[in-house]
Amino acid sequence: MTDEQVRHVRDLLARPENTVTSIAKLLGVSRYTIYNYLPELKGGRLALAESTNTAELPRSAGPED
Repeated sequence: MTDEQVRHVRDLLARPENTVTSIAKLLGVSRYTIYNYLPELKGGRLALAESTNTAELPRSAGPED
């Protein structure tokens, strides 16, 4: 799968009505292929959402020594 296809899968999975099976059929790949390219799916949709939406917060400057 291309990077664009992986992004597309992530976008489609953000909608609860889409399943891995339906997306695999749409793209003409197996479910295994999707799970292979998106290993974070093994933890479920919540794990996928957390891995794609986690923004790194800026670190606060502490007191200097």
